[in-house]
Amino acid sequence: MKIIEVIVKAGHEDTLRSIAEQYEVVDFWRGSISEEERVVVNMIVRPEKRQVVLDALQSAIGSTEGARINVLPLEVTLPRPEEKEEEDQGRSVTATREELYNEIQKGAKLDGNYLLLVFLSTVVATIGLIENNVAVIIGAMVIAPLLGPNIALAFSTSLGDTQLMWSALKTSAAGLGLAVILSSIAGMLLQIEPLGSEILTRTDVGISGVLLALASGAAAVLSMTTGISSALVGVMVAVALLPPTATLGMMLGIGQYDYALGAALLLAVNVVCVNLSAKLVFLYRGVKPRTWLEKQKARQSTPVYIFVWGLLLLILLGAMYVRHTQL
Repeated sequence: MKIIEVIVKAGHEDTLRSIAEQYEVVDFWRGSISEEERVVVNMIVRPEKRQVVLDALQSAIGSTEGARINVLPLEVTLPRPEEKEEEDQGRSVTATREELYNEIQKGAKLDGNYLLLVFLSTVVATIGLIENNVAVIIGAMVIAPLLGPNIALAFSTSLGDTQLMWSALKTSAAGLGLAVILSSIAGMLLQIEPLGSEILTRTDVGISGVLLALASGAAAVLSMTTGISSALVGVMVAVALLPPTATLGMMLGIGQYDYALGAALLLAVNVVCVNLSAKLVFLYRGVKPRTWLEKQKARQSTPVYIFVWGLLLLILLGAMYVRHTQL
């Protein structure tokens, strides 16, 4: 549970109290009035009710001058509230749309920190692949800077947020491009032949790789929407985007274009599957915009998004079949 703190001009207390009663908040209390004649109202809200309460508050006072809504952490409250069974609790989002946006949009931000993370993780992954060192490669996987923009891309279409979508695309392209360039330079400068088993395993992809990427993308979104962030570490390792990217660059650098094609196919499968499964889980979990106009935009973008990624997956499956029959 969390505390929703509302700061608004005096006179709105009855509206806030009616919202609290309608959605059966755990507790409701009023703070002191500030010098600007604003009142502070606090509510302890159950996880499954947090989104609807936030939506109701934004509809009621969102356009009021000086109004502010804060979501504050609450470690524990005593006595412990009684558990209530909800019919749709299995599908409801524990983290609110606003909390998800605040977390996910960080991964879509193209700045110096992101590029530095890509640079460092590419260096770590490249060294791990060259030395055939699994532990080092896993270290690069955990950094996982390329996963964030792909999750943000799926999330943006769920909200019909064009600005976040283009930001995610730009950040993802910049990260992939930088990783390929750096690993290509490493391939040209360093002695990486004969090729180790860790490199060779990332120059091919099968049906098991497709299923792994789909499951990992779904698990990433599920961990975010339910607040189980610790599961993200396992996802980062399972659907690693950076090692195949580094393998692609190194194979291009040494002129092994057939292996480079295999690494590119693995990378493409991972990207497509993560985006497709993430979008489907956002849809299943009921992540959607608040206003009518935003909902209309989301309804238009969602079918197109699913169709495009589904079509790309079919094309990649065809490419995998052709490649395997030729080998």
